[in-house]
Amino acid sequence: MPDRFQVTKADEDTALDYNQDESASGKLLGDIHDETLDSGDIHRAEENQKSNIDPNLYLYDDDLETRPHISTFISSIANYENTIPAATDPDAKPAAPSARMGTLIGVFLPCIQNIFGVILFIRLTWVVGTAGAVCGFLIVLTCCCVTMLTAISMSAIATNGVVPAGGSYFMISRSLGPEFGGAVGMLFYTGTTLAAAMYIVGAVEIVLTYMAPWASIFGDFTKDADAMYNNFRVYGTLLLIVMGLIVFVGVKFVNKFATVALACVILSIIAVYVGIFDNMHGNEKLYMCVLGKRLLKDIPLDNCTKEDSFMRDIYCPGGKCDEYFLANNVTKVKGIKGLASGVFYDNIWPSFLEKGQFIAYGKNAIDIENTNGQSYNQIMADITTSFTLLIGIFFPSVTGIMAGSNRSGDLADAQKSIPIGTICAILTTSTVYLSSVMFFAGTVDNLLLRDKFGQSIGGKLVVANIAWPNQWVILIGSFLSTLGAGLQSLTGAPRLLQAIARDEIIPFLAPFAKSSSRGEPTRALLLTIVICQCGILLGNVDLLAPLLSMFFLMCYGFVNLACAVQTLLRTPNWRPRFKFYHWSLSLIGLTLCISVMIMTSWYFALIAMGMAIIIYKYIEYRGAEKEWGDGIRGMALTAARYSLLRLEEGPPHTKNWRPQILVLSKLNDNLLPKYRKIFSFATQLKAGKGLTICVSVIKGDHTKITNKAVDAKSTLRKYMTDEKVKGFCDVLVSQQIGEGLSSVIQTIGLGGMKPNTVIIGWPYSWRQEGRNSWKTFIQTVRTVAACHMALMVPKGINFYPESSHKIGGNIDIWWIVHDGGLLMLLPFLLKQHRTWRNCKLRIFTVAQIEDNSIQMKKDLKTFLYHLRIEADVEVVEMNNSDISAYTYERTLMMEQRNQMLRALGLNKKENSKVVQTIVDHHYDATKTASKVRFADPTIEEIQHHDSQNDEKRNSIDLDGPENADTPETTSNKDESTEKADGDFKSSVKPDEFNVRRMHTAIKLNEVIVEKSQDAQLVIMNLPGPPREVRAERESNYMEFLEVLTEGLEKVLMVRGGGREVITIYS
Repeated sequence: MPDRFQVTKADEDTALDYNQDESASGKLLGDIHDETLDSGDIHRAEENQKSNIDPNLYLYDDDLETRPHISTFISSIANYENTIPAATDPDAKPAAPSARMGTLIGVFLPCIQNIFGVILFIRLTWVVGTAGAVCGFLIVLTCCCVTMLTAISMSAIATNGVVPAGGSYFMISRSLGPEFGGAVGMLFYTGTTLAAAMYIVGAVEIVLTYMAPWASIFGDFTKDADAMYNNFRVYGTLLLIVMGLIVFVGVKFVNKFATVALACVILSIIAVYVGIFDNMHGNEKLYMCVLGKRLLKDIPLDNCTKEDSFMRDIYCPGGKCDEYFLANNVTKVKGIKGLASGVFYDNIWPSFLEKGQFIAYGKNAIDIENTNGQSYNQIMADITTSFTLLIGIFFPSVTGIMAGSNRSGDLADAQKSIPIGTICAILTTSTVYLSSVMFFAGTVDNLLLRDKFGQSIGGKLVVANIAWPNQWVILIGSFLSTLGAGLQSLTGAPRLLQAIARDEIIPFLAPFAKSSSRGEPTRALLLTIVICQCGILLGNVDLLAPLLSMFFLMCYGFVNLACAVQTLLRTPNWRPRFKFYHWSLSLIGLTLCISVMIMTSWYFALIAMGMAIIIYKYIEYRGAEKEWGDGIRGMALTAARYSLLRLEEGPPHTKNWRPQILVLSKLNDNLLPKYRKIFSFATQLKAGKGLTICVSVIKGDHTKITNKAVDAKSTLRKYMTDEKVKGFCDVLVSQQIGEGLSSVIQTIGLGGMKPNTVIIGWPYSWRQEGRNSWKTFIQTVRTVAACHMALMVPKGINFYPESSHKIGGNIDIWWIVHDGGLLMLLPFLLKQHRTWRNCKLRIFTVAQIEDNSIQMKKDLKTFLYHLRIEADVEVVEMNNSDISAYTYERTLMMEQRNQMLRALGLNKKENSKVVQTIVDHHYDATKTASKVRFADPTIEEIQHHDSQNDEKRNSIDLDGPENADTPETTSNKDESTEKADGDFKSSVKPDEFNVRRMHTAIKLNEVIVEKSQDAQLVIMNLPGPPREVRAERESNYMEFLEVLTEGLEKVLMVRGGGREVITIYS
């Protein structure tokens, strides 16, 4: 190694001593520069700081001070963890770090446990018997296709980087944004909670119906369905309380019981398959009693004959027998016939029934219709069945595919295990379900399959009687597995709710973000129990299953949507490791989810969709703003790009023209907007629609005042928010204000969304500030005209109304020259806002001597009629063309001031002082009394300056130059000023063009003040700026505008952009 790269022992000791001194003094290395040190100390400090940098990386020493070394960065990424905390026992000792789980233990088996549920044991046989083998197979296949397509989409999302735990909520919220994520997260939470209710009711049904019917507290529930459901409600509530306490105090038990529940599920399924093949030729232990083709209940097999007195007592009360009983025989039918019997052919076609119809072979109305209103001991359908309803009832059996993604934080290789484990679990469970449909249809008699509660065989569970070695294997196994699934739901749902609350996207969930002292989501658990109790009060699995199916279908639909959106947008960050996906599969999955929802139960679907929409809108308007780089933002960018390219094809048609506003806001020394109400005016003009961009220009070097620009932009955004201006803001730093404004006007906007209208404030202090003030204003006016943009200059802006106020009165439009119809359009737009809605429009135009004022008024009314604008019209005649002496005097004083400023050749500081003295001297006697002094935030400073000048002028007039307290140099300047003034008065004659312009301004002002002095707003044409770039002409232009608007409180001067903006055509 070269000597220059070696670190000697002396260097190490020096670095160590320095670090010890630093730790003792408590100072950071960066604080050294703030102390008074000589250059040698600073140099040594920098060398010591760099001594810790690898010699091979000295080239990047400046970067390493602020940016992490690559090894540190990679380490932080590798140790990244952001998951929902798993359910842990707060009383347990901290366990040693567990080994990362693989695909089998971490994904496959949890998915198997969550997918197989209570429906498999207590409803699948009934679904097969009611729908038949063909339709039953299609029902199961449809549900499995939904989950398989969703699993493919989920695998793509889950392998696109590190996915925290939280299932569909985290995947959707980070893919589709907080609005969709919050809505779907709440649906997922509600579905999980109602699933717990379904598991609890299912467990109670297994116990009361098949294990301990004697425990009924509402009588014989086999004869009264309401008594059965009341039992479910009471026992379900008690079981919920017990399970809630277990979750609250014994989370360790819940986690361990999950293994037991999984073992019970697997053993029960194996027992069913073994039993099916064991009963290949049927089961002689299970017979049913059938009257004709109708299935009977509560009939002992020994009494199952027509001649038996037991049967006659039932069907022949009072000696009068039932007609169907007399016309048909009573037979015993084997319930489990076996695969070899050919019963499969009897179970091929569906047997859907209306509520109250008898369960019987075939579809003959004589057999299934209850004609005499007596049910006797015949089994009837308790609900109306259909293909779509059975899909809704069965669908909860295929949910649970998110179990693997929920454990992503515990997997050794999540991006490999989640796709493989989830898809294999779905394939396994789908195979079990589809084969079970075929096996049940080929083994069990059709009437027994359709006996939902096994009443024809003494209240036994059909699946349990198929299993080997006996029914208790299934009864105990299904009960324990159902309890385990319910406990898992009660454990996971509160943690999901807490995760949503901690994301702070739904403000009213904030209380549920807190944990107890033991680290448990106690508040979320209480809310979960309350919602679960509402589900238990329904008391019927057949009602709960379609309801929670809606919530899961919504979640799965949004997972498919998220994958489709990300794939179609082709965002650079969309790089899933799982390659076997396609946007078309995701769209098919989304379509299936929506179709199944609507087919199953349109009113439950509306409930789920309504809930999602309400939560979405709530998050949109009240929730905290989150930027997660989601696909909806990407979709918005794509749509914006497409729209901008479309708009770029050409200028908008006159009918589509609308003011896209650029507000040029001047900032004061504190970087605050000088005229706040200019934002209110922009809001009123847009009526909450269209594009508004607010820009301010700061003088300086951007590299040195970047922080000031950021603060100014933040303040500008706050003002826009307060005044409800919908748009964008920005701050430009420029060496010259005028050049900065010119750059903004020329370059602001994008494509067809470039602003076409500029609003700029009036420079009230242009006389005091000298040439620079009016030069910037006039330069801006010229730039706007060159860019063919419209210009609005509000004068008296501080007298404009607030957006929250309502005013009445007149809006007067003085239409002097045609500017494309902008003067007609602006008041119409203002009246769309509530502030100006009650105002009336009055349009004034000026007639010359040669004009026919009557015909002008008639034509103008016709024009307004075609424009669909209601306004009063008045034509003002200006016949007196004689120029008054006041006009000559006003013009003369204006020119004298310009010539004196040029002759004196004062510097900038002297210019501002002497200008004010000359202005006051010439205007004291001639200035007319104005109704208004335009409010300006700097008015107090100007008034203070005026009073000082008045005192100074009075002292000079009274005491003379020789008695003045001012220095001798000042008195000499005053004498020279007065002498120059006298010389100019005797030698200067006013310019003829200036006289004519002044005459126009004065005459128009007189007419406007006479007609519109009390108007709420006066809108008039803004005269064009002088073409010659000369200080005298520009100063004269400003003076003309001042004269034109004297005596008016609120004036809006408008100059069109050179194109028509309003049309009479539709």
